Amino acid sequence: MSDVAARAGVSHQTVSRVLNGHPHVSATTRTRVLAAIAELGYRRNLSARVLATGRSNVIGVVAQNTALYGPSSMVQAIGEAALGADLSLTVGHVAGYDATAASRRIVERLVQQGAAGLVFIAPVDAAEEAMRLVPGGVPIVTVDGLPEWQCANVSVDQYTGGLLATRHLLEAGHRTVWHVAGPEPWHGSRAREEGWRAALAEAGAVAPPMARAGWSAASGYQCGRMLARIPDCTAIFAANDHVALGIMRAMAEQGRRIPEDVSLVGFDDVPEAGYFHPGLTTVRQEFAEVGRQALRLLLDQLATGVNAAESALVEPVLIPRATVAPPARPVADKEKHE
Repeated sequence: MSDVAARAGVSHQTVSRVLNGHPHVSATTRTRVLAAIAELGYRRNLSARVLATGRSNVIGVVAQNTALYGPSSMVQAIGEAALGADLSLTVGHVAGYDATAASRRIVERLVQQGAAGLVFIAPVDAAEEAMRLVPGGVPIVTVDGLPEWQCANVSVDQYTGGLLATRHLLEAGHRTVWHVAGPEPWHGSRAREEGWRAALAEAGAVAPPMARAGWSAASGYQCGRMLARIPDCTAIFAANDHVALGIMRAMAEQGRRIPEDVSLVGFDDVPEAGYFHPGLTTVRQEFAEVGRQALRLLLDQLATGVNAAESALVEPVLIPRATVAPPARPVADKEKHE
């Protein structure tokens, strides 16, 4: 690093900041340092770095339910952000945060490996107990944690997502919106439900009975079969896109067309959402931004040595496609106007 600094005409500390992806380095200086690195063929000795600092260049991630699109996308986003900062990622998978013994083993393993810090994908209440297993002094960032946990956290604004989905259906002319919610223990599920209720209240619409599903298409299908038998159900906000897919299948089997008879909005914007038939209107979670913000908060703690309880809120985006339309007029209403 001293050779690189001499070649680039900067300080040793400036070279370190460039290598660690620190934002407060001018573009000109960064280019000069990178050119010197290329000319000299410099490569960092990571083993020496661990011996000198007691910390590796590894970020540990503790996650559950990574078979689901949301958690798996968050892990991927954190991994991409870490790669951009020349850090490695080690992921510890737990079947559920209530499995305390498994969580303890994963946390201990990551800490023993000298992980620089830990990111907890923490969409359920039980994640708090697992976080308490981390020794003091190890930086922690949660993703989808709760404010009362008093640690750095990044979340998608699920409440606003619920508002966006419900308002979009109401603005299409529907009198009310039915909601098929996700599992109650999940923070995001509860926040989306709150957004749904708030949008109905601001429009003066009556909230119909809420159905609750898992996160799967199969659970959405079961709820959809029930809702398909309710003539007044003309608009549905689904917990996620897979639930919406199950609802679409149930409606088709009952002869109710989407969007002619029933409008539908999902959540997540899975890669296949645009290829559903018809293309699914949904709320996109900006997972790449979640990953960048989580890593930023962790690097800030590593740089300052202060485990600050800073939070970042990532805004969701409504993606309109083909599953929302104005409600069809009842037959009697049509005859009255003919």
